[in-house]
Amino acid sequence: MSEQPLNPTPAGSHDAPSTDETPTGPARTGSTAADALADATSDPTATDEAAALRAASFERARRLRMEPRFPGGPAADPAGSHHERRIRSFQPRRSRVTTGQQESLERLWPKWGLDIDGKRVLDLAELFDGLPVVLEIGFGMGEATAQMAADDPGTGILAVDVHTPGQGNLLGLADKAGSTNVRVANGDAVILLREMLAPESLDGLRVYFPDPWPKARHHKRRLIQPEFLDLVAPVLKPGAIVHCATDWEPYAEQMLEVLTAHPRFENTAADGGYAPRPAFRPLTRFEGQGLDKGHVVHDLLFARV
Repeated sequence: MSEQPLNPTPAGSHDAPSTDETPTGPARTGSTAADALADATSDPTATDEAAALRAASFERARRLRMEPRFPGGPAADPAGSHHERRIRSFQPRRSRVTTGQQESLERLWPKWGLDIDGKRVLDLAELFDGLPVVLEIGFGMGEATAQMAADDPGTGILAVDVHTPGQGNLLGLADKAGSTNVRVANGDAVILLREMLAPESLDGLRVYFPDPWPKARHHKRRLIQPEFLDLVAPVLKPGAIVHCATDWEPYAEQMLEVLTAHPRFENTAADGGYAPRPAFRPLTRFEGQGLDKGHVVHDLLFARV
């Protein structure tokens, strides 16, 4: 469900960005910026016009990326340009939002939502009324998160994702269940960890079915890397559990190797391998799809030392 994102598609892999936000071309019948540029190569006098059309097209695309879809709701790019551009482990996904999801975003985002802007340190005790807090990175459509919140009202869940429909769906599910222990964070989990969480403020981390990035050239985009764990360790309390799950065997092997090698984490499995699925982690829809395809799901539980 993941930053984070998440072949036959693996169980937790995320959808590709929607094409419904692609900017339209200039309002000129039968002509686009590309056409104008092509014309300019044969007519030097058209160079300035082509450059202006191209600049206008780029600016229109930039505005569309920056515009919030719902006033008062999750921002399109909450951290903006004041943070460095780098390889990200996720793809922003702002696909079609249902009427119910839109209603939940408009009604509940001001109460339970927050943008990861990198400009402040969150007071988790205030945000969750003193509850212990676990961070969940990547929650898909939020069904499993909502169930865990309802089953354990004494634990706060700070759930991070960039999928607008999933954000709305989780808010609606939590509200329907009467759960008040969920907060939905929109944006880059790396910025949240690095800029917005106080040392030893989290009681756990959950990363369920992140995007496996199966192609070798994309492995650098996988979330569970030594550098990521370096960010995670300082914000976890001693003894806090990092719980990962994946149905992609090569990624499970990498997770086990990276977590085992990190000096701040210790495997809770006596044999140093994978752990049984804890009862509190629900069987998700994506996981069920993976199991139907013959995938094997691995859980990893490591304690922060």
